[in-house]
Amino acid sequence: MPYLLNALSMLIQVAFGAIATLFLVRLLAEATRVDFHNPLSQFIYRYTNPVLAPIRRVLPNWRRINLAALLIVWLTMLLERVVIYGLAGYMPALPGLLVASLADLLDFVLLFYIIVIFGWSLLTMLSADPHQPVVRLAGTIVQPLLRPLRGKLVVGNIDFSPTVVVIILLLARMLLVAPLFDLGARLAQVG
Repeated sequence: MPYLLNALSMLIQVAFGAIATLFLVRLLAEATRVDFHNPLSQFIYRYTNPVLAPIRRVLPNWRRINLAALLIVWLTMLLERVVIYGLAGYMPALPGLLVASLADLLDFVLLFYIIVIFGWSLLTMLSADPHQPVVRLAGTIVQPLLRPLRGKLVVGNIDFSPTVVVIILLLARMLLVAPLFDLGARLAQVG
């Protein structure tokens, strides 16, 4: 039976991860002002707007941050935790659940950036067409993180700024997200 629960848990994580990724890309695309004429941007907008439009009436953007998309990503993480805990027959205390889902959100964003930076770096290293929609979208999303180090860590023709940013993101996962998960676990057991 635990094997079936593990498989079901993995499928739930994939489904919720896909939904969270869609809304996170929408959030980051708006924040970084991704080219709307990109077919991927249009796809993301088309499939997230029916959910976000009603929420944005109540929760408008703050600067360039789409708070409605951020809320949806966090609620997705929260619901995923509730479903997985429910499958295990355990329901943690609400404060622990809220903190753990916040840690999930932060971890998801950091891991998303690590993957996108790695993929974008690999594509640019392999001289992929810079006008290709995936390369343009990924490049625009990662530029705010890479810009402060751009050109400062070049050895030969290789720019090591993506490597340094990935190391910083990995450290953030260890030093910020892990303690937040621990706090959530402690609070979950209190109830």
